[in-house]
Amino acid sequence: MSDVQLPKQKVHVLEGHAGAVLAARFNSNGEYALSCGKDRTIRLWNPHRGIHIKTYKAHGREVRDVHVTLDNSKLCSCGGDRQVFYWDVSTGHVIRKFRGHDSEVNAVKFNEYASVVVSAGYDKSLRVWDCKSRSTEPIQIIDTFLDSVMSICLTKTEIIAGSVDGTVRTFDIRVGRELSDNLGQPVNCISLSNDGNCILASCLDSTLRLLDRSSGELLQEYKGHICKSFKTDCCLTNSDAHVAGGSEDGYIYFWDLVDASVVSSFQAHDLVVTSVSYHPKENCMMTSSVDSTVRVWKA
Repeated sequence: MSDVQLPKQKVHVLEGHAGAVLAARFNSNGEYALSCGKDRTIRLWNPHRGIHIKTYKAHGREVRDVHVTLDNSKLCSCGGDRQVFYWDVSTGHVIRKFRGHDSEVNAVKFNEYASVVVSAGYDKSLRVWDCKSRSTEPIQIIDTFLDSVMSICLTKTEIIAGSVDGTVRTFDIRVGRELSDNLGQPVNCISLSNDGNCILASCLDSTLRLLDRSSGELLQEYKGHICKSFKTDCCLTNSDAHVAGGSEDGYIYFWDLVDASVVSSFQAHDLVVTSVSYHPKENCMMTSSVDSTVRVWKA
């Protein structure tokens, strides 16, 4: 993919949040989008038409992350109120609140079968919750981290998490094994390549690092953006040809995956970019910012 095909044309500005938007995510097929933020709400959008569909309200503090199941029927969310919320998408009702984290919850993810939610907390722990059971207690707690856990990725058999303690840790659920890769800098976001072979980690020294998932080897570093004090997302484009990342000065950067050159950078927002989400099939991207907007970009 050349620079020409990267999504740099703004097609919609999704407005409605009062205050910083902390995350914006496409659903699994890219037809819908979810955003969440400081105003304690989650919003469902049609990002391709720029239309707001529904607002979900129940959190008592800011909402830091949201994830939707593959079949779009359930949501999970988390934030400053220390709880993980499990929602019915169509009714907007909270099915369950999972309590157990001792502090703010930074990230949530469903597993592939939507039977389990994994959450990452400021209390240095990962917690695993059973969506099918009536219990609000976690079925597993992983607390080997030395600092806040910021971001999670799930595969069929593993939980991968990035922490402020400078590590990216992989937990194989089947055999109970933990692998730890120390990057030496606080990790605030991780993302898996689409082929599943690499982990992209955003570190607070304004560097994105690409790791080989099987060996832990550092494959490449991407620089040019500013990331020192905010959680700013990173991801790979759907072809794995480019790395995309937000910057604290409102810019979006695209790097060539292999040689790490900056292929493109442009000002997407006036304030800090908090989130970058890439469409699973199209050359389309969503960004969110402290400026209270979500913006949709196409090639």
